[in-house]
Amino acid sequence: MSALPIDTVLEERRRGRGVLSNKSGRFERHTHHEFDDGWDGLEDLEPLQTSVQLEPARTIISRNTSPDVPFSQSINPYRGCEHGCSYCYARPTHCFLGHSAGLDFETKLYAKPNAAELLEQELANPHYKPQTIVIGANTDPYHPIEREHKITRALLEVLDRTSHPVGIITKSSLVTRDIDILSALAKRSLVKVVLSITTLDRRLARKMEPRASTPARRIEALQRLHEAGIPTGVLIAPIIPALNEPELETIMRAGKDVGAQEMGYVLLRLPLEVKDLFGQWLQEAYPDKARHVMRLMREMHGGKAYDASFANRRSGTGPYADMLAARFQLARKRLKLDLRQVELRSDLFCPPTMPGDQMTLF
Repeated sequence: MSALPIDTVLEERRRGRGVLSNKSGRFERHTHHEFDDGWDGLEDLEPLQTSVQLEPARTIISRNTSPDVPFSQSINPYRGCEHGCSYCYARPTHCFLGHSAGLDFETKLYAKPNAAELLEQELANPHYKPQTIVIGANTDPYHPIEREHKITRALLEVLDRTSHPVGIITKSSLVTRDIDILSALAKRSLVKVVLSITTLDRRLARKMEPRASTPARRIEALQRLHEAGIPTGVLIAPIIPALNEPELETIMRAGKDVGAQEMGYVLLRLPLEVKDLFGQWLQEAYPDKARHVMRLMREMHGGKAYDASFANRRSGTGPYADMLAARFQLARKRLKLDLRQVELRSDLFCPPTMPGDQMTLF
């Protein structure tokens, strides 16, 4: 009997996916592993397919009070993400659904078909106070299934009708499909779009984030948004030491050249299952760099692979983290990037009128 490495799914089954394994979620009583029992049946299993389950939500606006997150309201139209980024910090959320943070996260997806309806109801609440809503804080609002379900677009239509400020974070060039709505919002200072760009190296991107738009398509999307008058930014997230970290200044320059007004970066985060999933991916994809990358991560987190404290989780501590921060600030100064963030207006908000509501006289 020839056992597979524990938790590793056959390459033929996971071709085009991000991580290597599908270890059972941390809340499950039983664990499941694929292994070759000698009967030559494992190779006959079908490749993993993407499935989408419709999951009507009960509420749609999520709120946080984290001191290191620059927004307090967000919406996630989907659970799971087909982009398959090996480093995604949102992977552990899939365990709450009884799934794995591994391949399940990128193949077993959930869509919230009533998201726009719920948003309209929540904005109509007389106690609601408008402040920027970020779409895409957890999973990407423009990953491939958005082409069919169009939930993100429906949300933008509600925000446009009510003149509500919105920020978007995505890795997908599909965001340009909605330029018509985004440009209308931009004319009232109600929107900005941030593209997450981790690398300009197509081969590295293909390995790290296999179903996200290529780096060139993201740069092109930034340019198209800028030409349409929509404020844009670049988020280099995550910075992975000794892997994509050498590209920091190059990515910033590329973003500036196509009109990006804001820049930011976030250090690689490895919470819960992500540490093992990313480590396994790194060992297979870049075995010559794996030990060095993880050593630098531990140096920036007090000897651990990850420190979840608010002060350290996004930027780390120590000499290497300080060097990254200094490089970022010097590059921003050299590129003459405005240190001020794009300010969105909340004073134009007009609550929606729901069926049965008394209409105003004016």
